[in-house]
Amino acid sequence: MKWKCFSYTLSELSFTVKGLILAGGHGTRLRPLTFTGNKHMIPIANKPMILYGLGHLYKAGIKKIAIILGPINEGVKETIGDGSKFGAEITYLYQGDPKGLAHAVLVAEDFLKGDAFVMYLGDNLLKQGVRPLINSYFNNGSDCVICVTPVNDPGRYGIVELDSKGLVSRLVEKPSQAKSNLALAGAYLFNDSIFEAARKIKPSWRNELEITDAIQFLLETGKRISVQRIDGWWKDTGKPDDLLEANQLILDDLQSKLEGNIGEACRITGKVSVGKDTLIRRGTTIKGPVIIGENCEIGPDVYLGPYTSIGDNVKILSGEVEGSIIMQDVFLNCKKRIIDSIIGKRSRIESSETMYPSGLKFVLGESTQCRV
Repeated sequence: MKWKCFSYTLSELSFTVKGLILAGGHGTRLRPLTFTGNKHMIPIANKPMILYGLGHLYKAGIKKIAIILGPINEGVKETIGDGSKFGAEITYLYQGDPKGLAHAVLVAEDFLKGDAFVMYLGDNLLKQGVRPLINSYFNNGSDCVICVTPVNDPGRYGIVELDSKGLVSRLVEKPSQAKSNLALAGAYLFNDSIFEAARKIKPSWRNELEITDAIQFLLETGKRISVQRIDGWWKDTGKPDDLLEANQLILDDLQSKLEGNIGEACRITGKVSVGKDTLIRRGTTIKGPVIIGENCEIGPDVYLGPYTSIGDNVKILSGEVEGSIIMQDVFLNCKKRIIDSIIGKRSRIESSETMYPSGLKFVLGESTQCRV
């Protein structure tokens, strides 16, 4: 499948803003998916999630972009390359062990210094994009622009406290007793002042240089910090359930496109996209939103329910799938109903009913979850 990040024409901007995408980290909360792959390459609606951030930067007119890589970086450079196919100029930088977001800023200092830059967390999805941050930066003469949005569980995030005038009064990372429910979302805009701040702060209890502490330093040294409240949804895809919710949010905007071969007596309703050289066999029911990649074989008599993403080269010969992410080269023939699941590439799930001796057979990695 060919991923398309950008489908628009942009005029050149009269100012220089660079981009920084963070794609390091170990993704421990997404194991076993991240034992052998970079979490930012996990597909959301059949597109690696890092491409959503890349698309937002380019749409805002940002062409020069650095991508921070960590120890697990398989697939990133192979997918993005030098950025020319996406209309961008990509520089790759290596952070090594993840030592915090502020440390990543220092790793990129030579690339970024002298220009304002948008920092985008590669495992975050932000519906509105980053253009509002740029507008706020120049309209308000800011040194820093942060995105905030209300959350139900502030202890998981960097939290922003505002005073009675709506100005930032304090920032704190993952507070045990939060005084605000406004979380820092996954996009920021900085000027050169952030580098001094990142060098002045000390590692947190997590032994990381926290970006919240760096922004707090900017605040305490009189820098102007603007707050941009998110318009639309934002999703931090740190856990498996977050991936499934992000998949739903993206699929809500799916455009129907049927490029494959649809067999007789198939029932297709809602927004459904079927890729090239995909065969939907007789009697299959698909209720959108559902996206199916290229060169797949579905059916006969299979049911695909809402909010399902199916990657390239997948075979589903029996059973039902709903609300799930099925990655490329998966084989399913189990005559069961699979719901709210994430199935990694090249996995196989087969029925034991026709095999002797019968029984369940598994090869499971660390942190795997099963219900049988």
